[in-house]
Amino acid sequence: MHKAKDLPKEEFKREVDRYLTGKETEAWEIIYFKVYKSQVSVIERALEIAALMLGTNKSRGYSLEMICADFLAGAALEPDNPNQHHEALASSGYSATPYSPSETTQETT
Repeated sequence: MHKAKDLPKEEFKREVDRYLTGKETEAWEIIYFKVYKSQVSVIERALEIAALMLGTNKSRGYSLEMICADFLAGAALEPDNPNQHHEALASSGYSATPYSPSETTQETT
């Protein structure tokens, strides 16, 4: 109990968790960002596939981290060619230009 006075609140919580569970915990943070409804199915599918590959006991945060790490590993393949990233994205059909869902719908007359 003497540590409660000396440790910052978050560190004290980690110490209590470690004592109760016997496991070391890492500090965490909740991240929010906006995505279009049309993007949700792609994101969910990627998280599902990552979870299957990594094991179902892993968190969605861990799955997202591994997807990002995989992307970064692929993005750093040829550091001498600064245009490779644009070429790879263009050939994949991916558009880095933001769009709204209304731009993708066609009006019928």
